[in-house]
Formats: sequence, structure tokens, C-alpha cells
Amino acid sequence: MSSYPITIKAFGEQAILVQWPSEVNDSILEDIIQFTNFLKRKLEEKWEFVPSYNSLTIIGEANNLNLIEIRKSIIAFYKALDYTEKPVRYLWTLPVCYDSEFGLDLDEVSQNLNMTVSELIQSHSENEYTVYGIGFLPGFMYLGGLPKNLETTRKETPRLKVTKGAVGLAGKQTGIYPQESPGGWNIIGSCPVAIFNVNTEEPCFVSVGDKIKFEAISRATYDLHKIEAEVGIYKPKKVLLND
Repeated sequence: MSSYPITIKAFGEQAILVQWPSEVNDSILEDIIQFTNFLKRKLEEKWEFVPSYNSLTIIGEANNLNLIEIRKSIIAFYKALDYTEKPVRYLWTLPVCYDSEFGLDLDEVSQNLNMTVSELIQSHSENEYTVYGIGFLPGFMYLGGLPKNLETTRKETPRLKVTKGAVGLAGKQTGIYPQESPGGWNIIGSCPVAIFNVNTEEPCFVSVGDKIKFEAISRATYDLHKIEAEVGIYKPKKVLLND
């Protein structure tokens, strides 16, 4: 039996938007992921599923979709959702070097938050974050669960160039830039591991609903992991959360 009131509406000519209550929490996200997995087994047509925060966008590949009938089917499927099968979720540990060379905004952010750089790094790296969405750039993870003492505003003037692997803070979130891009997040470190690789069978190894923990590393370890990642021998640490 379903546990949340949802709304379902057409989203253009080829998509359906399913919306949950406008809250950001792990329970709603898990409900979305369970329903996504359920629909993948039930829907006969080819669909693309985009879960995030409190919504699920379902995009059809076929032409002339009858969205009214599909909407009815989705309502029925949600009422029949089986909650006994939990989605597979992982806790990934990703290395981050917080050296000043990479942490371009470390000093400014720590001053604004009335804490030392060491306290900022410790708070950021000892917490676990939930992947609430992947977007903006391929592989860009929107990580929720930032400690309140690290909440900070975006930069007033975004940078035209943020390097690949940069770890940033913005509002109530943290994240890693998977490729070079303009950006307005406060940069506090760098991750040597590629989050998105178009040449692999699964380009982004992290999924919405997974959790992320950062491990503070030295510059020497950063250089080592970067080489290991580039030659394809680095394997991020992961723990199955369903155990």
C-alpha cells in the first residue's frame, strides 16, 4: 500500500511528472526509488526514469503516447507498490584533498562560518550525505544532509572555470564537479576520482539514493589516486546499506 499522496501530470508530449510532498528527506526519496524500480518491471514500453528529491520524471521513447491512459496506469501501479523489496543502495567513500591549492574558498568560507579551516574539513569529511539528484552536468551529484554549521551562500560572482573534481558547498548542499565548468559553489577541495566516465559500461557508478562520505587525504595520496583512477585501477570503497 502506498504511503504518500502523489500528483501525476503530463510533462510535455513525451513525459509524465510524478510529484511527492514538497519535502527533502530520505523516506520520500526511498519511496521514489522503490516506485521507479517497480515501474521498470511493470511498464512495457521503453521509458527513461529521472528520480530526484521529491519527483520522478518518466520520459517515453515511443511516438504518439497516450499520456492519459499511462497516467491511469501509474496511479494503479503506485497503489499496488510492494514495499517488501528494498532498493539496493550503497555508501561510497570518496577521497578529497583539502589543500589550499584546491580549496580556493576554504579561508573565506571558514571565516564566514566562524570556524577554523581544520574544523570545516573535519565537519565536512565526518558526515554522510544522500544523493538526492544527479544533473546539471553528467554525474554532478546533489548531496543533501550538509551539517547546519557548513551551510553557506553561493558565491556572488560565479567562476567562469571550475576544475574537474572540485568539491563545493552551496546552501544546504555539497557536491563534486565531474568536469570543468562555470560554477558558483564555494570550492573547498578536490576529488581525484572521476564520477562520470562515458567510456565505461556504467558511466556514473553512483545512483540517486546512495550515500557519500568523504575521506580527507594528503596531496601525495591525491596524486597517487589520480594516477590509479586514470589507468582504471582505482576502486572506490563501497558498503551495501541494505545489510
